[in-house]
Amino acid sequence: MAFQFQGFDHIQLSAPVDSEEKARAFFSDILGMNEIPKPDNLKKRGGVWFEVGTQQLHIGIQKDFSPAQKAHPAFQVKNLDGLREQLIQNDIDVIDDEPLEGANRFYVQDPFGNRIEFLERI
Repeated sequence: MAFQFQGFDHIQLSAPVDSEEKARAFFSDILGMNEIPKPDNLKKRGGVWFEVGTQQLHIGIQKDFSPAQKAHPAFQVKNLDGLREQLIQNDIDVIDDEPLEGANRFYVQDPFGNRIEFLERI
């Protein structure tokens, strides 16, 4: 094989037009992700980018936006219970799901209705 996968570089979620401030409030202020600058040539598209460990989360603006209700990113975290408390304190509904062997997990919806999973390996 001439190539080899090395992991994910970034995940992109869509959001409606003019939603960058809502994205910052959720992903940066509540979840604590660090915003990173978009390249100058891409700024005109709108959206906002965040650093997640060694990967990135890109929130892209979509004119005919429709939230991802089944497809979703899953973020691995330490102290899942602490994250749950942080989300609840910010009036964000935490949705428990069926157990997953080797992990504790739950889902939330971002401010735009996209499904997001958080899990902690045990």
